Amino acid sequence: MSIEEMMSKLEALGTEQTKKTHMRHGAPEPLFGVKVGDMKKLVKYVKKDQELALALYETGNYDAMYLAGLSASPKLMTKDQLQRWVSQAKWHAPAEYTVASVAAESDYAVELAREWIRSEVETTAICGWSTYANFLSITPDEQLDIEEIRSLLGQVARTIHQERNRVRYTMNGFVISVGTYVKALHDEAKVVAAHIGKVSVDVGNTACKVPLATDYIVKVESMNRVGHKRKTCIC
Repeated sequence: MSIEEMMSKLEALGTEQTKKTHMRHGAPEPLFGVKVGDMKKLVKYVKKDQELALALYETGNYDAMYLAGLSASPKLMTKDQLQRWVSQAKWHAPAEYTVASVAAESDYAVELAREWIRSEVETTAICGWSTYANFLSITPDEQLDIEEIRSLLGQVARTIHQERNRVRYTMNGFVISVGTYVKALHDEAKVVAAHIGKVSVDVGNTACKVPLATDYIVKVESMNRVGHKRKTCIC
């Protein structure tokens, strides 16, 4: 299927209501406003065509970029392609979810997460924290750098409340991910979560809320699911 045909299919699935919802959350034009459930019906047409997935992302259309993230093969992504993707993420959602989830399953997950976390560009920094958080959720503990993760927990504890808006959100998510998925650091993550407390993030004209890390981690603990890894972080 050509890129033109796929864009036509996406456009046909768009609704004004969904478009307005995305724009309230910060999405800039262009976008069609496609519900994720409807978009997933198109994945089968793109899944085996990496070039089509890359072309979708290049359009700059939010719906097409999201579909690209659902369809691309992370292990086929080059470092340069992932760098290009993060540079083209103009608002928090593609950086925080689309690029981060694909990067987390790529061969460059930790390398790029380390680099992006230090970026002065907010969308790149949030992608870094989200990439690392996603990586923790799918990677066996014995393959993790526990000391590095411990150091990042310390950085969150010291700096989260002085950080940029969506960086605060993803740092909070990183603490939750450590407490949820990394058994060796579960208790330390709980201490950091209690230390940082409520994290203030401007989520615009939406009903979104910042999860309280302490409550989230305790809930996972009560369900006896600490350390249970996910098969994939792409959704």
